[in-house]
Amino acid sequence: MTKIFIINGGQNFGHSGGRYNNSVTATTEAFFQGNKDFEVRTTHISKGYVPAEEVEKYNWADVVIYHTPVWWFQLPHDFKKYIDVVFTAGHNKGIYHSDGRKFDNPAINYGTGGQLHGKHYMLTTSWNAPATAFTLPGEFFNETSVDDGPMFGFHRMNAFTGMNPLKSFHFHDVEKNADVNRDLDYYRDHLAEVFSGTSYLSATKLETKEPQYTPV
Repeated sequence: MTKIFIINGGQNFGHSGGRYNNSVTATTEAFFQGNKDFEVRTTHISKGYVPAEEVEKYNWADVVIYHTPVWWFQLPHDFKKYIDVVFTAGHNKGIYHSDGRKFDNPAINYGTGGQLHGKHYMLTTSWNAPATAFTLPGEFFNETSVDDGPMFGFHRMNAFTGMNPLKSFHFHDVEKNADVNRDLDYYRDHLAEVFSGTSYLSATKLETKEPQYTPV
């Protein structure tokens, strides 16, 4: 049985009510529901959490699935606080034991002190930015993907713990040009692709799945 830990990083702040990421989280839970090959636990950060219990969930899980909106090109403040608090609580308790270096040669092996080796994670994000902002010449992100650009640090954070990435999925243009049903259908297809059989267990290379929009 594969143990899935879902983290919903959406929150109610300003004009955001967190509803989009609630829908994505519910879709993820429904995908695994009733399948005896998977067991699921979920944390909604906005509903509160106990750091020690979250550390235990990381240790319990085979796969961590992150759902987060992107605010000002980074994680929302409550999600960033969650990471800071929970990972600190996980020091020498299953998340990491050190930065990996040794005093006799501190120039090498930084980032090898994680304790979550053998586990995987998957990132989903939601953006006001359209997908073309990341792909077209002259557009804002200089033809740099979500994973290699704004979320690069997030992926290195997970690498620091020892986890390997599964293929990401990014929802775009969710404020000005949203088609929620269409995008959730794309996302269900993504889940089916990633979690078919046990192929994901050998995944080590980060890939990105972008919704394929049909021009109208």
